[in-house]
Amino acid sequence: MESNQLQGVAVIGGGPAGLMAAEVLAAAGVRVDVYDAMPSVGRKFLLAGRGGMNITHSEPYAAFVARYGSRAADLRPMLDAFKPDDLRAWVHGLGIDTFVGTSGRVFPTEMKAAPMLRAWLHRLRESGVHFHQRHRWLGWAGDGALRFETPDGERTVRCAAVLLALGGASWARLGSDGAWQPLLAARGVELAPLVPANCGFDTAWSVHFAERYAGQPLTTVAIGGRKGQLVVTATGVEGSLIYALSAGIRDRIAAHGSATIALDLLPDWPLERVRQELMHPRGSRSMSSFLQSRLHIKGVKTGLLHEVLDKDAFHDPLRVAAALKALPITLHQPRPIDEAISSAGGVRFEALQGTMLKAMPGVFVAGEMLDWEAPTGGYLLTACFASGQAAGKDILRYLVNPADAA
Repeated sequence: MESNQLQGVAVIGGGPAGLMAAEVLAAAGVRVDVYDAMPSVGRKFLLAGRGGMNITHSEPYAAFVARYGSRAADLRPMLDAFKPDDLRAWVHGLGIDTFVGTSGRVFPTEMKAAPMLRAWLHRLRESGVHFHQRHRWLGWAGDGALRFETPDGERTVRCAAVLLALGGASWARLGSDGAWQPLLAARGVELAPLVPANCGFDTAWSVHFAERYAGQPLTTVAIGGRKGQLVVTATGVEGSLIYALSAGIRDRIAAHGSATIALDLLPDWPLERVRQELMHPRGSRSMSSFLQSRLHIKGVKTGLLHEVLDKDAFHDPLRVAAALKALPITLHQPRPIDEAISSAGGVRFEALQGTMLKAMPGVFVAGEMLDWEAPTGGYLLTACFASGQAAGKDILRYLVNPADAA
């Protein structure tokens, strides 16, 4: 076993939270070593940006903070210190221009994460940050040193402070596998179970419906007045609209065994107008043909009506009208956490003083390891960046006076 003595700070996890803390520390002249289990850092960040790098959101700040739900008050100090506009200015400092999309989401002009990450890593290396890839954290040795599994065998590292920024438990193939949970639990750290967030859900489609419509998008639909898009999967539904509501759906399933959503297939049409259209004489046309001509309902939307309504109901104009405005879909379970965009749960804020673990002075936590969740739309990344910056500042105070920080 190799022993390596370091007197600086170890940052374990090379995602946005860890890298932001490393930047704060390096700017203050602290030696920083970033350890990551993967061959390169920022892998989840890069994958998240593959479909268009959504950095943050431009909505009014009070509404922005409210997106963090029950943990908004806990995250508020971090977000106050690094608001969405501050994040956008920071991105500009990397030489990356941004723009606000029609949805209010903020994107880099190139819509890609890779140029931003390359510029950031170059700046970090220029500031003296040291990177150690393929270093999987194994916990602590008996003397308190950090243990790492490396290609050259196990090594131990001593440092003045450590930041854990290991992510949650979604997309384990990119490094966020939740393996840190038992290591912290064994040290008396209070944890909330990790559960999927921004995830799809399973329902009981018939074989015929699943085979015919899996992968089909449901455009311009609504749930509870919220418009968006869904995608029918072989096992249920996923997509931005269901992700935005996933926390409440997941919690209802946990409490009651299932959750039924009312899907509005015609959100721009009032119920009375739908009824009037369907009361027109149908003549010899089939109901499916009639729905297409009067209401432009076809394809997967017609398939959903067949899936939920029995034969008599499908030919009753009033019952079809009611179903078009509130089609009941019962969801039975979220998809596995490794398929989720993010995870909820983790280190409870009650276990922290600032970002430092009360049970382990000198050990700090940031990013998705903390017990919070948010919808997609830039909220996840903003909180990771903000918590990383907060942790970096907390570590600086600790290095100056550990007794005061504790």
